[in-house]
Amino acid sequence: MDPDVLSRRTMLALSTIGLAGCSSPDEPDDSPTDSPGGGGTEYDPSLEHDETAWDGYDPDWSAPTGAAEPVLEIEVLAETLEIPWDLSFAGDGELFLTQRTGQVLRYADGEVTPLFEPADVIDAGAVEPGSDEASWFVDGGEGGTMGVEVHPNYPDVPLLYVCYTADVGEDEQELVVRVAAFDPESDRPAEPANVLLEAPAREGTRANIHNGGRLRFGPANYLWVTTGDAGDGDLAADPSSPAGKIHRLTPTGEGAAGNESGGDPRVFTLGHRNPQGISWLPDATPIENEHGTGPDELNALEVGTNYGWPEAASAEEYPDTDYRPPVASSQVEGATWAPSGSTFYRGDAAPTLSNRLLVGCLVHQRLKAFTLTPPDGEPPALGDTGVRHDADWLDDAYTVTSHDLLVNELGRIRHLEEGPDGALYAITSNRDGRAKDPFPREIDDVLVRISEP
Repeated sequence: MDPDVLSRRTMLALSTIGLAGCSSPDEPDDSPTDSPGGGGTEYDPSLEHDETAWDGYDPDWSAPTGAAEPVLEIEVLAETLEIPWDLSFAGDGELFLTQRTGQVLRYADGEVTPLFEPADVIDAGAVEPGSDEASWFVDGGEGGTMGVEVHPNYPDVPLLYVCYTADVGEDEQELVVRVAAFDPESDRPAEPANVLLEAPAREGTRANIHNGGRLRFGPANYLWVTTGDAGDGDLAADPSSPAGKIHRLTPTGEGAAGNESGGDPRVFTLGHRNPQGISWLPDATPIENEHGTGPDELNALEVGTNYGWPEAASAEEYPDTDYRPPVASSQVEGATWAPSGSTFYRGDAAPTLSNRLLVGCLVHQRLKAFTLTPPDGEPPALGDTGVRHDADWLDDAYTVTSHDLLVNELGRIRHLEEGPDGALYAITSNRDGRAKDPFPREIDDVLVRISEP
């Protein structure tokens, strides 16, 4: 494979509009910053923090009432990627993505090209396309290069935020999950311009597990970071530990105003096992999904709240505790979702899915569409695949209805993101050794564009 061009596909032109989930970029102040990566570039990463200025802010939104079961078309944009993990669109239409095996990539004009591999990132592997090899832990385990998020003022602020497993040991291996900002146009793009957060990568285990890893700028222009418990549930319950948390940070890594964990000032909520998806309803309510011990969860987040791990994870454990239960649980379905990246879709290329939370599922090998209906709303029709998450032990802030889409059509869907053209973009993780037949295919892993006919 040509190392400078990983795949070529025709891509529909992306219009230059702002990212869903980010407010309009503010003007830089009078305190420019020199790029630590060299080159003399000056920029100011600071942002305004007013969620009501978010382009998507709509406190009077309503949930749809039809079944979320449209016919969907899939267009393959890139093939033979190596466990792609995250996607992030810039306001100018550029698409950045990561491969868990190390690289941060750019997709533009039908080509995927490598930008850099973070310094100190661990070696991580992938099975070959079309392989029938089954290995629950390929090299690197669940770690490697994971989340990526572009600064809302990019390219004026030329920063990419990346979450990756780093080896910081000198004489022997010492692993951390690190969130850092990088300037891909600098003289030293692999060197962090700023390290914002480090959390344990493994505690009491021999493998890198439960690393979380999703990064997203939310409606108020804070950077949200999901971290897993690294294999030690007690860390999730400890407000002073960065593991097993949802963090809310300024673009330079300080804790956001209003965080109330009682410990680390960067922590927004605690008691999470392995959260890998976060998105926002139109009224700016954060919704998070995470891998549980069997029951997987969808949670409506409230600052300072403990979501129970490791003490509570099921219908038998949440009642009569102070832990906040999920708004939806795979226990209701009797299934394992293994939910990963998610997005609250607002686009028009797949209108049936608009105003629903879309979650990529790994073990379940499908796309799940969740409709979150407020208490005074009408839940959607169930259709052929719908399940109502209305058990009395669940959080009653919303009535959640789930529908299944693309069952075994793409395999392990790692993440979904709404593009500037209103379409849905998705990546697969079929080369991580955990896919079920008929995956991985010879074309895996893939970047695809999803729309309705």
